Amino acid sequence: MRRLDRRSGIEFVDVAGPAASACPVDRAELLARFHAREDDRLYSGAAAFAAMWRAIPLLRPLGLLAQAPPILWLLERAYRLFLRARPALQSAAAGWDRR
Repeated sequence: MRRLDRRSGIEFVDVAGPAASACPVDRAELLARFHAREDDRLYSGAAAFAAMWRAIPLLRPLGLLAQAPPILWLLERAYRLFLRARPALQSAAAGWDRR
């Protein structure tokens, strides 16, 4: 996403670093789900991805489409499934890195 953000419209914050202490969201929750702020509103999960997409010109149409409640509902369900699979995916990726 950083490479696509050529206009630097997104500020990426490492939640493990000191900058995360200024966030009103609990650190454990920050680590559990993706979060994004757009126009002073904090989004979580699929809505956060949609907000990030809206900030990237190439992905903006996808981000605008994702605002539609039925689309956002589907994306959130897919994101929750991904979160369940994430530990296994991380383990598999770690195994690939060791090879």
